Amino acid sequence: MTAKANINVQIDAEVKTLATQLLGRMGLDQATAIDMFFRQIIAEKRLPFQPAAALTLDDQIVAAALKRNPQRVELTTDADGNVFIDKLLHPDVYDWAENG
Repeated sequence: MTAKANINVQIDAEVKTLATQLLGRMGLDQATAIDMFFRQIIAEKRLPFQPAAALTLDDQIVAAALKRNPQRVELTTDADGNVFIDKLLHPDVYDWAENG
């Protein structure tokens, strides 16, 4: 018989409740699900999913802009690097620059 070991973790109570309910509907208990998870890590020699870092605010802004497919506007600057946007020619860009 293989020796058993205990794992003690603290997780959000709602996460535990929801996961336990879903596991029960799959016919699994928590111990079996965790055992399966660990065995999959061993088999794949990696996590069985790809964790990703949360997007930074800059990444979120770029992603939002790409989804909107914004028009490309050539901006002009003065010697101090101040950007000038013609409100009449590019009202959407001007509004974005003013209001974010």
